[in-house]
Amino acid sequence: GSLNLEHSQPRARAVRDPGATRTFTVVPRAAESTDIPPYVMKCPSNGLCSRLPADCMECRTNFSCVYGKPVAFDCTVKPSVTCVDEDFRSQKHFVINMTCRFCWQLPETDYECSNSTSCMTVSCPRQRYTANCTVRDHVHCLGNRTFPKMLYCNWTGGYKWSTALALSITLGGFGADRFYLGQWREGLGKLFSFGGLGIWTLIDVLLIGVGYVGPADGSLYI
Repeated sequence: GSLNLEHSQPRARAVRDPGATRTFTVVPRAAESTDIPPYVMKCPSNGLCSRLPADCMECRTNFSCVYGKPVAFDCTVKPSVTCVDEDFRSQKHFVINMTCRFCWQLPETDYECSNSTSCMTVSCPRQRYTANCTVRDHVHCLGNRTFPKMLYCNWTGGYKWSTALALSITLGGFGADRFYLGQWREGLGKLFSFGGLGIWTLIDVLLIGVGYVGPADGSLYI
């Protein structure tokens, strides 16, 4: 019994000691990782300060500027970001020239928005969905760089308009066009009524031709 106690005591010490040293080594590592902020990954080092993404700088913005007019703001690079001026000298303070407008007032080419794959695009009136939009890195504007925006549904399920029209002209009497678009009930109706005695077939050619009849999932044609 005494042998077991002797063996267990050194074991207990061996387990305790690394635990103590482990806590000392982990703390500095955690501090090091927090020293480098996440935005630094976006910021190219030793590039022109005026070309830095907006996340890499802090600017003294003036919200009372005249909308649509050019305006200059004094900016400072954020900590851990290095950049230079036109003469390749290190720079901390610089001026950014931009147009006076809020981020949500930018043209559509200056921001990216999330897409929706659930709202109906072929509906009247055409449906909208709330998208989250983020301004592109190189564009500068006032206010929040991420904002909600109501956009028209514009997703596609992969259906081709040309294929639907070709099927409607050639095999429309058998309901092939409606089957292709995922409209099974109408397809079966056309099939068993011989294309509505030809009248339904002609009408569908016109409706698909002008884009009035679309995919059953409510998406747009390719």
